Amino acid sequence: MPSDVIELESRQGKHQYASSGPLSAVISMLASLRVNKIWRLLSPWPRTHGQSDKLRPTAYLDGLRGFAAFLVYIHHHQLWAHVPDQRLFFESAFCYDGYCYFAALPFVRILFHGGHFAVATFFVISGYVLSMKPMSLIQSGDQAKLADNLGSALFRRWLRLYIPLITTTFIYMVFTYVFNIWVLPLKRASSLGAEIWGWYCEVKNFTFIFHTRAEILSYNFHLWSIPVEMKGSIVVYTAALAFARCTRNARLWLQIGLMGYFMFIVDGWYCALFVAGMFISDVEQLASKNELPAFFERLRPYKMIIMYHCFFIAMWLGGIPAHSADVKELRKNPGWYYLSFLKSQSIYDVKWFFLFFAAVMLVAAIPHIGWVKRFFETRFCQHMGRISFAFYLVHGPVIWTVGDRLYAAVGWWEEHRVKNLPQWVNIWELPKTGPMGMELSFLAPHIILLPLTLWLAEIVTRMFDEPSVRFPQWLYKSTTTATKPTKLPE
Repeated sequence: MPSDVIELESRQGKHQYASSGPLSAVISMLASLRVNKIWRLLSPWPRTHGQSDKLRPTAYLDGLRGFAAFLVYIHHHQLWAHVPDQRLFFESAFCYDGYCYFAALPFVRILFHGGHFAVATFFVISGYVLSMKPMSLIQSGDQAKLADNLGSALFRRWLRLYIPLITTTFIYMVFTYVFNIWVLPLKRASSLGAEIWGWYCEVKNFTFIFHTRAEILSYNFHLWSIPVEMKGSIVVYTAALAFARCTRNARLWLQIGLMGYFMFIVDGWYCALFVAGMFISDVEQLASKNELPAFFERLRPYKMIIMYHCFFIAMWLGGIPAHSADVKELRKNPGWYYLSFLKSQSIYDVKWFFLFFAAVMLVAAIPHIGWVKRFFETRFCQHMGRISFAFYLVHGPVIWTVGDRLYAAVGWWEEHRVKNLPQWVNIWELPKTGPMGMELSFLAPHIILLPLTLWLAEIVTRMFDEPSVRFPQWLYKSTTTATKPTKLPE
């Protein structure tokens, strides 16, 4: 249709709407709601208009974070769908107790059971990213800017982590209550007001990181890592400030000593992961300026050999059996008997001792191994990196609402599903053909579950994750400058 005809019809349509009272009111209402903006918010397609295709030097870290979030998704679905005996073998070594499953093979098992490895990697990446700017300022000797940077970062960090958590758990709580959706982890209150009060009491305790007892958020128990993230962030900012005036070599040795303290003297494995990320960032920046200590220079001819060894050792250690925290149970797993004697006395849960070394070696090796780095720079990994936090936030609620029902429908029934979801059990029963972890009846529900989780993650990224970055920045500027911003960031 010619453009002048479209324009004429458009004008005629506007005139007709203007003369129609009720219809005009509807049009005005839709216009006031800014339909286009709502569509952009709810669209499942990522926004790429105006974005440069040029990758940042540390884009591989975004891709690694995104792929790690995807591994967490797979891990949690595997454990949620399968029966207890199968969960045991997912989290055990190949041929444990005589059962040899493909999903338990070394290296392969990370694709099925890589959630713990992914979380350890999250913490190393966070330590790296949070310390990038402070380390740059420390190395340049700019103490004034360092103080301002650390103050700003600490001011914004709590808000950045907890705004998405608070908003998503509130929506999930209201949604499940109002629509009377049975969910296994939740116990329904007598009224919506009581439910909101229960949510408030849980969240207020959960967001206070200095309590002396462990807190689990029943509205999304996967989010235990968020308070750990906050604690690790404080460790990074404090260490950066404490080491700011140290010489280069002293600073590096102090970071190594701090990691040793957290791993071999106290049970501080997560703090060690953050400090390790900080150490890697420090070394990488020194290397970019040819300011590494002589020790590193002597290793330069062997860099690729060292990095490939680090990568493959990380892949082996990253698949550590995790069905028990007891080191005696680890010794029953083929391939782990002698390694188990390396664990330090201070670490209670044995898997985190080995995952520390796995995650540190992985993050250190990736930028030096071209084909691995390029994988994490692919569009898929970069997109997952952009929505990784939101993906982590929403994948659990999707499992417990839609996932539980779909798994019951295709034949993965357990006692709680038979008791509380009898109308869903076996209504589309599918055969459990295929290797464990890749059964037809397990994969089929993900035709719905994966796109749904990606779509919700995209929405949460736009509605809560990205604003949780902009709002603290605005608030910090508002409270630290004489001329305050006139409006909130869009």
